[in-house]
Amino acid sequence: MSEVRDRLEDFAGEVFTSFARREQRFNGGLYLRGLMLDGRRKSMVPMAERLGVDHQRLQQFITSSTWNYTLVRRRLAERAITLVAGEADDALAADSDEAGRIAQRRRRCQIPDHERHRPKWQLAEWPPGESEPTDYWLSTLPADVRLRDLVRLAKIRWRIEHDYRDLKTGLGLTHFEGRSFTGWHRHVTLVSAAHLFLTELRLTSPKAAGAARPSTRSSTCSRSCWRPGQADAPPVTDDHHDDLTKYY
Repeated sequence: MSEVRDRLEDFAGEVFTSFARREQRFNGGLYLRGLMLDGRRKSMVPMAERLGVDHQRLQQFITSSTWNYTLVRRRLAERAITLVAGEADDALAADSDEAGRIAQRRRRCQIPDHERHRPKWQLAEWPPGESEPTDYWLSTLPADVRLRDLVRLAKIRWRIEHDYRDLKTGLGLTHFEGRSFTGWHRHVTLVSAAHLFLTELRLTSPKAAGAARPSTRSSTCSRSCWRPGQADAPPVTDDHHDDLTKYY
């Protein structure tokens, strides 16, 4: 942890810009360190023991200090996501009545007029020994996108489930022992911040202290993933299956 402390302090200073006082930003970074240090429980008392501070300091920061977790979440989202593109499923109407109902739903959902039906094509997984494909995906990505990228996106569900497991078991998402609504939301917000920091470190500094080793669970196509009109696709592997960076 000491080898990346400066980077963690910079991260905390940036995501906690909405905090009014310097002490709040310091306590926010302290809580992040507690979540990432070795230890089975990530509730306040055991974290305080590992950090060498009074647990009331963490408790006060979570339960009664004046800071807005919504602003922190917004800052985390801005840092983590550069673009989220919406998709409108503009169904083809069989008659004018159906067209009117679709138009009404679009207005109610505030779908922009320029968002129309997008042509889709199919990706399929055909494992060796099977008489037919076992899994199918519909895609609206450009037809010239690399097959490797298609497979990675189709299998990204495993990345999401893996991240949730890290949040829950590694960073203490479910370890909050307080009873207040605000306290719980602050805890899960800080857990999300710790996860983002570790993910950034994994992606930008894979050789940093505590960096992850590749996962033994691969999320690859079994043998061939193909699109209509593409035959004998080569085996595909996924280069993005490494574990999240941890310090425990």
